[in-house]
Amino acid sequence: MIPLNVLREGEGPIVVLSHALGCNLHMWDGVAALLARAHTVIRYDHRHHGGSASPAAPFSVEALADDAAALIEREAGGEPVHFVGLSMGGMTAQALALQRPELLRDVVIANSSAHYPDVSTWQARVARVQAHGVQDIADGAVERWLTPAWRATPEGTAAAAALRSMLVATDAAGYVESCKAVAGIDFRASNRRITVPTLVIDGAQDLATPPAMSAQIAEAIPHAKRASIDAAHVSAVEKPVEFVTLLTDFWRSL
Repeated sequence: MIPLNVLREGEGPIVVLSHALGCNLHMWDGVAALLARAHTVIRYDHRHHGGSASPAAPFSVEALADDAAALIEREAGGEPVHFVGLSMGGMTAQALALQRPELLRDVVIANSSAHYPDVSTWQARVARVQAHGVQDIADGAVERWLTPAWRATPEGTAAAAALRSMLVATDAAGYVESCKAVAGIDFRASNRRITVPTLVIDGAQDLATPPAMSAQIAEAIPHAKRASIDAAHVSAVEKPVEFVTLLTDFWRSL
């Protein structure tokens, strides 16, 4: 088992939060503060991110799902959890829902993708990071993560700075392996076999994983529900209240 950095807060039904590539568990600060009023919130750093271990080996998103499953088994005491993943966390959710459905009450897949038909953008990003470090791609990434209008506000400026700090603190070699794992996903067929109740959330202004990618996920997963937030890629940071409202409305509908 890969040692993962974990933060547990609140009491009630368990929610596990799985963050985006290049972020860490603090990406969820706004959402976690709201959810912890009535839930046990467990958030964690993916391998190669934040305070988690960085094993020196290639891996797949399916391995991230294995990491999440081991965490749930340890932290939830056999209780099925609500699993909420954004971007790479949403990819983890797709793999986990197929591999270990017995661990889950439901999954939420936010601002994510099931497949990248053209991986040249990922290959270019890997090459830049290998040549110049994570800081070379940081400004462009944060510009995609949050809408320009919100970044211009005091709250958005602070959030952008915090996200940039998370990204540049990410180990370059681990970030490269994470990019390779993300570039290699293909859940188009396997999503059709998911039986766990699913909510798919898109960001209406998301340029990194546009709404069409969320539509593909929702159309493949049987009985999946779909919702949208007027935000960019890291919608949970930009619109935490709206994000949590979508979660709680979904859970009440089950």
